[in-house]
Amino acid sequence: MSKEILLNPDMLYNWDFKVDARGYRPQEVDKVLDMVISDYNAYNSMIREKDRQIDALNNQILELKQKLRNAKANMDIVKNSERQVTNVDLLRRISELEKIIYGRNNDNE
Repeated sequence: MSKEILLNPDMLYNWDFKVDARGYRPQEVDKVLDMVISDYNAYNSMIREKDRQIDALNNQILELKQKLRNAKANMDIVKNSERQVTNVDLLRRISELEKIIYGRNNDNE
């Protein structure tokens, strides 16, 4: 996936081009430019790969947020149903106790 990066900013800045009678040697300039182009292509492919990874992670974040919302909603439903069951159980227990208490009081009268 990742290509080898050939140059860094210091290498480019300090590159010592050889000078001929008519200026810089074209072959050397072409060689350096080819390395720069190669590095740009490597950077572009790395950026595209990182963008794909970012997109995949963002999608995963969205999915996990949705799962979290669903889990919280389910937890609220369970908590509410536990309270309702508890309230119903309490009402039944109170009813049974009332029957016992009032039933005994009625027997004593």
